[in-house]
Amino acid sequence: MWQLLTTLATTDLTVARVVEPHLDALAILDQAGVAGQGGAWGVFAAEGPEVVLEASALPDGTWTLAGTKPWCSLADHLDSAIVTAHVSDGRRQAFAVNLRALGVTAETPEAWVSRGLPLITSCAVRFEAVQATPVGGPGWYLDRDGFGWGGIGVAACWFGGALGIARTLLAAAQARTPDQLALMHLGRVDSALHETRTLLAHAAARVDAGLAGGQDGALLAARVRTTAFRCAELVLEAAAHGLGPAPLAFDEQHAARVADLHLYLRQHHAERDDAALGRRVLERSIQGRTAW
Repeated sequence: MWQLLTTLATTDLTVARVVEPHLDALAILDQAGVAGQGGAWGVFAAEGPEVVLEASALPDGTWTLAGTKPWCSLADHLDSAIVTAHVSDGRRQAFAVNLRALGVTAETPEAWVSRGLPLITSCAVRFEAVQATPVGGPGWYLDRDGFGWGGIGVAACWFGGALGIARTLLAAAQARTPDQLALMHLGRVDSALHETRTLLAHAAARVDAGLAGGQDGALLAARVRTTAFRCAELVLEAAAHGLGPAPLAFDEQHAARVADLHLYLRQHHAERDDAALGRRVLERSIQGRTAW
């Protein structure tokens, strides 16, 4: 699956950005043992200030959602979504919901000016007594092993976007005799791409072998995401320094890929995620489990 996402992202990050949450939603449903209907799916798990989505259990055992969920990508185009909502004990729980049901309103963004991934618009969605199906119990969505694995799927897309840009850099070096600086950029890019590809393959093997559960899986996912993020930023910098302004001004595909990747990478929280990874490493050492 991660190879598929990488291949899609190498060609078109917009396509990968649509497919990735759809596959993640199907995986979540499978992990929870919940049957999902057909159509296009999304995953809406973001939180925002001054808005909240609450889930209520009715006497007949059914559930309804009420409130507002922010940052719902493509909500006006999707058929269904897995949505996290707050339940009575304060924890979050995941629910499957039909986005075309009565009571679901995708609000029009006041201003969507993004030059990256311009077709992947996000908006707030209002829910008014909308029926929903529980997907796991309270806290399950965040605690499950697959939460980290889903994050690796995003990293595979970042890697694919970086690979597409790197190939443009390589093509430029083939078109004319490269100087030492051009060769330096290629060397740094090759090392970063190889590191990320190797770690993705390693992570896939561990997940498939059942060796990436619990905190081990969470640590693995954090490492993969950090590595893929660092690789993508290095490739963006190398392309900017090595290619100059011409492809950004005259190569529509390259300019779009650069803008798309810059925005997509903001799903990583940069230094905050580095700190979170460091915290995991420290906690393991305190527990007597070496990380290195």
